This record gives sequence, C-alpha cells and structure tokens, in this order.
Amino acid sequence: MPYTPTLALIAFGLIVLVAIGVRVIRSLRRFASARTLVGDRVGDRVGLLKARTAALKVAIAQRRPSGQARTRANPAYDRRRGADRRTSNA
Repeated sequence: MPYTPTLALIAFGLIVLVAIGVRVIRSLRRFASARTLVGDRVGDRVGLLKARTAALKVAIAQRRPSGQARTRANPAYDRRRGADRRTSNA
C-alpha cells in the first residue's frame, strides 16, 4: 500500500498544525488580557491627569483678581485685539 506513508505524513502535519494553532491562540489570549490591563491603567491615569489639570485651572482662576479673568469662557473678550467687545448702554 503505497499511500499509507502519505496518509501518515498528512495526519502528522495536521497534528503539528493543530498544536501550533493552540499555542498561537493561547498567546493571543494572553496578549489580549495584557492589552486590556494596560489600556485600563493608561485610561485611569489619563483620567487622573485630566482631573488634576482641571483642579489646577480652577485654583489658578480663583487666585486671579476678577478683572483679569479673561478666558475662553468669556465670549466678550476679543482675543485678537485684547479688548472687551461688550457695549454698554450708559
């Protein structure tokens, strides 16, 4: 039976292919869990950094006198000319 070695070789190849596939899938699962862990930690740290930045902006705004509080939140302040665009009725 000349086809027996060919069938044995094909079976061996399939077994090796399945073994390699199982190892690759395990590695991909570990990589996915590590990626999720790193993504969560980075997201947490970015959130903390944003909160600290916002708190710092509030603290700086509170220390300024009210006449110097010219920010993007004040639409009457013209940033190009550096002047107040409000008109008064007086």
